[in-house]
Amino acid sequence: MKTKKLLLLLVLMGIIALWFSFDANQYLTLDFIKAEQQMLQQYISQQTLVAYIVFFAIYIIVTGLSLPGAAILTLLGAALFGFWPSLIIVSFASTIGATLAFIISRYILRDWVQAKFGQRLETINNGIKKEGIAYLFSLRLIPIFPFFLVNLLMGLTPINTRTFFWVSQLGMLPATAIFTNAGSQLGNISSISEIISAPVLFSLVLLGLFPIIIKIVMAYIARQKCYRAWPKPRSFDQNLVVIGAGAGGLVSAYIAAAVKAEVTIIERHKMGGDCLNTGCVPSKALIRAAHSAAEIRHAKPLGIDATLNAVDFAQVMNHIRQVISKIEPHDSIERYQKLGVNCITGEAKIVSPWAVEVNGKTITSRNIIIATGAKPLVPNIEGLSLVNYLTSDTVWQLQQQPKRLLILGGGPIGCELAQSFSRLGSKVTLVEMADQLLIREDNEAAELVAQHLQQDGVNILLEHKAIRFEIDNNQVEQTQRVILSHQQQQISIEFDAVILALGRVANVSGFGLEQLGVNITPRGTIAVNQYLQTNLPNIYAVGDVAGPYQLTHAAAHQAWYAAVNSLFGQFKHFKADYSVLPAVTYTAPELARVGLNEKEAQAQGITYEVYRYQLNDLDRAIADNHDYGFIKVLTAKNSDKILGVTIVGHHGGELLAEFTLAMRHNLGLNKILATIHPYPTMSEAAKYTAGVWKQANAPQKLLTWVARYHRWMRQ
Repeated sequence: MKTKKLLLLLVLMGIIALWFSFDANQYLTLDFIKAEQQMLQQYISQQTLVAYIVFFAIYIIVTGLSLPGAAILTLLGAALFGFWPSLIIVSFASTIGATLAFIISRYILRDWVQAKFGQRLETINNGIKKEGIAYLFSLRLIPIFPFFLVNLLMGLTPINTRTFFWVSQLGMLPATAIFTNAGSQLGNISSISEIISAPVLFSLVLLGLFPIIIKIVMAYIARQKCYRAWPKPRSFDQNLVVIGAGAGGLVSAYIAAAVKAEVTIIERHKMGGDCLNTGCVPSKALIRAAHSAAEIRHAKPLGIDATLNAVDFAQVMNHIRQVISKIEPHDSIERYQKLGVNCITGEAKIVSPWAVEVNGKTITSRNIIIATGAKPLVPNIEGLSLVNYLTSDTVWQLQQQPKRLLILGGGPIGCELAQSFSRLGSKVTLVEMADQLLIREDNEAAELVAQHLQQDGVNILLEHKAIRFEIDNNQVEQTQRVILSHQQQQISIEFDAVILALGRVANVSGFGLEQLGVNITPRGTIAVNQYLQTNLPNIYAVGDVAGPYQLTHAAAHQAWYAAVNSLFGQFKHFKADYSVLPAVTYTAPELARVGLNEKEAQAQGITYEVYRYQLNDLDRAIADNHDYGFIKVLTAKNSDKILGVTIVGHHGGELLAEFTLAMRHNLGLNKILATIHPYPTMSEAAKYTAGVWKQANAPQKLLTWVARYHRWMRQ
């Protein structure tokens, strides 16, 4: 197939080269056709049908090969055949020729362009799929855009060939009529610029903008329709009201205050949301304590005789509370009030698209941002209500360390808690329904994490499903157990405490969305568009309640877009960009990722190449006794462009930052390789990974000649 495409390209280039080498364009000039007009008209009077067919074929060839002269041919056709016959012939011939050029461009170039620039063109492709007709129609109506260029570029997009034909037929008709009318008076024309005068061009531009104007008008009507049940206030108390003071809400309020908008944030519980109080912060404090216990146990190979006599679990939990208290001022009411944010503690309820009730008071606002987060998923398992189950929200209330801990769910939260409690001395059983932990990650990455969890004493049960819980009160001490199903067999596991780590459910109810008719997705999150707007355009949603990522930094990232779009959307809207979004699972070793992994690339049919660097080769990792793990980079084929990076290793999250920066600013592996890294550091791993790519892509033929040069120099 590639040979056929290349052959066709060479033939087309040859025809175009012959056209210019023989100066065939001289026959398609205004002076030439005016000079030959009388002779051609005499021939047409004798061979009318043949003249129609020949002219029709020549026009198709010229436009199909994107040769110059279509405008002159249009004038000539009108001068020879008259207005109506010429309009019909030219209209269809130009559309057929344009479609031919479109098909040639699609056949030869589209696959190559999409493979090489597919990610960059994703937004354009999606736009063409949704609004391709209006876009093409506008381009066709405005003759200041070269039609041959429109033909070639549209061939690279997903627009349907039949759609391209009929839209082009209609869109080019006004300009064709103008040129045809001018051609019928050829003797009065001295240059093509006389045909498209300023008033005519302005009219065509307005005509080209007509679909866009219609779209704006229809959008306005749709907005008015969705708001018709609620009267809009003449003025507003606030520019922005934010519901929820987690990461997404706080960043939204911060940005609004920074640009001097009047902003109110409403939180029903604690400032800082889940991340500060029950999520990121306490879990990392727990991980730090567990890491210290593991370091003591593994100190002997380093020549240090240390013994871990006991773990004071109450003190561990106290340490976690102290960490939270130290960070609390960053997210406190006092701090945000100093920044200019009006902070309210209470239950918010949205009573109209422009009004929120809280503590018996109604606040009107031009815009609302919902950042209500999510809560742990509690499944409907028989007997679950009989046991005092814990979640990632309530586990921090423990005062006594469970001797036997059961964790359901092998995602990031489940893996982090399982390893931490096991390192602190609990006997942990981790149950996962899938055939691997961290199901979204590449198997080799998840497998390495699983091996280290097992080394730390975690009992991992894959492809096991909890079917019921039981309590036995017949003994001196109450016994709790879970019945698991595995390969059509049932297994009983006794436990002292169980943690549910099965995912999180968006908080979408209880504050007025149902009454407003805000759309909810099948996943249970608030439906938002690329600008983070709900179906009520002045109401936005960010963070876990909107998805698609349940990450603190993703919520903060979305908050910028929602805040700016809500406050300045009448001038410019920004589409949320998730193309370079890092994520880290804080096990030991950490599993860090940005961009695509192999599992996703294969699912999306993306062509890629893989380059690995093993961290057991890194001097600093060896010196620190952390010489395990790897860095895996996916690149575009025959390119150093980074498509994605997966790191499994000590402080993998810190190592990921350099690759994230490179991807965000379109820097390839060559740039990383050319950057000086301090020795000995873990950061050198990024440079050595780039070196693996360089070695695999070394210009072997050139190096062969260089070797010959050096051999010659030695003689």
